[in-house]
Amino acid sequence: MGRRKKKILFLCTGNSCRSQMAEGFARAMAGDRWEVYSAGLEPTGLNPRAVRVMREVGIDISGQSSKPIDPELLSKVDLIVTLCGDAADRCPLTPPHVRRLHWPLEDPARASGTEEEILARFRKIRDEIRRQLETLLAGEGRADGGE
Repeated sequence: MGRRKKKILFLCTGNSCRSQMAEGFARAMAGDRWEVYSAGLEPTGLNPRAVRVMREVGIDISGQSSKPIDPELLSKVDLIVTLCGDAADRCPLTPPHVRRLHWPLEDPARASGTEEEILARFRKIRDEIRRQLETLLAGEGRADGGE
């Protein structure tokens, strides 16, 4: 019998860059094991640069949308990953069974400079999200859940 898929929610302030990239990677890397969601405290729309840098690594997130937190989903997820301090501080209370992780990543949407310098920030955050997810997935097989 197949096991129930774990539900994971990636949460940041705007649900435009970091949580969208994390959702795209998680779907690509663990979509057979996880139901993957993302949301924002104040959704601002999908950032086109996030779409671009994810496409560079073969993942299309252009069909994803920027969404507010669904309180019903919040109580049903197994894991919430906050990707910014604001989300970690303001994430609503969750039931005790919901595991929470925090990945403090800078917001690439706040980068300044030339277009190439801004895209370099997006790529740096994209690659860090991928590394964090690889670590999380590697630890998933351990009995303790791999904190």
